[in-house]
Amino acid sequence: MKAALIAQKFEVAGRVVTVVRQEEGNVNDTYLAIFRTTFSEERIILQRINKRVFAQPEHIMENMRVLTEHVHRRIEEEIDQSDRFWQLPRVIPAQDGKDYVIDEDGEFWRAITLIASAHAYPKIQSVEHAYEAGFVLGQFQRLISDMDANTLHDTLVGFHITPQYLKTLDAALQTPEGQARLHASLEAERCNLFVDARRDWCSVLEDAKARGELHLRPIHGDPKISNIMIDDATGKGTCIIDLDTVKPGLIHYDFGDCLRSSCNPAGEETLDLKSVFFDTDLCEAIVKGYMAYAGSFLTEADRHYLYDSIRLIAFELGLRFFADYIAGNVYFNTRYDEQNLNRARVQFKLTESIEARESKIRGLLEKV
Repeated sequence: MKAALIAQKFEVAGRVVTVVRQEEGNVNDTYLAIFRTTFSEERIILQRINKRVFAQPEHIMENMRVLTEHVHRRIEEEIDQSDRFWQLPRVIPAQDGKDYVIDEDGEFWRAITLIASAHAYPKIQSVEHAYEAGFVLGQFQRLISDMDANTLHDTLVGFHITPQYLKTLDAALQTPEGQARLHASLEAERCNLFVDARRDWCSVLEDAKARGELHLRPIHGDPKISNIMIDDATGKGTCIIDLDTVKPGLIHYDFGDCLRSSCNPAGEETLDLKSVFFDTDLCEAIVKGYMAYAGSFLTEADRHYLYDSIRLIAFELGLRFFADYIAGNVYFNTRYDEQNLNRARVQFKLTESIEARESKIRGLLEKV
């Protein structure tokens, strides 16, 4: 098996016993590799990096190594003052000292340590779980808040730049095919009107950055609930994983995406729009957990735009789904033609729910 041969090229004690393909992960091919010596066993995560998504895997790995080394150092410095054990995966070097192995087909492979005795969940399990999700994100952002964003590569140029997604939609709408798809469905026309009503507002975070109110910092890039690890023994958050998307950005992207993805109990693929709403109880729990650490690094300007980030990221994802539907489903994987349109409708319904609860959300943001 190719993966087993690749696993042996990394600096891990012992011999490879087995390598098992893992189902989780939508981007990279992921394996669990087990090594044994005569007296111990070590389990690691082995992954083949998807070059269609990440054109320069070496930059992904450099970002990951720089960030994890920084965080590990800070965790060690603070370990005696912590009420829990914080973790983060470590990049395992290859035998030649690099952060990756390139196989004969030019594919990039990496190895990282396994966070043991902890699990992630695809959905929020309880209000307590929501609090821990916010707690972990706040701690992660605090630990990297003193890093220079310029030490990281921008591995996903344009990611979360909402006005750019609006330009993508406009380009698709200017084609005959795009016009045909728009007018073939009343729901598509409604989505287009929804977008048009928010065109001037959708640059709110980028405008604040241009004015110097908000600044680029290191961000996780994908802080969804399934990337938050919960300790099996204590039930407390211990780690955030999936560091491929680490890059310079606005911390509001992380905050908004965490709330967007966690506070809609219906999920992104539901066909029942009546079940889509923004759960403010879950929001309050996440915000309380987040602010336990975020209060130490958030500026007044940062706080001012927190509500906007929740509303914007929900709108942005809907915009991306809708633009892809108009373009003929060229980016997101789909099982049927109108799936991206339905996904867009879910996110726009969620955006409406956030807008309807603006005063309540702002109120709970101000309380902590």
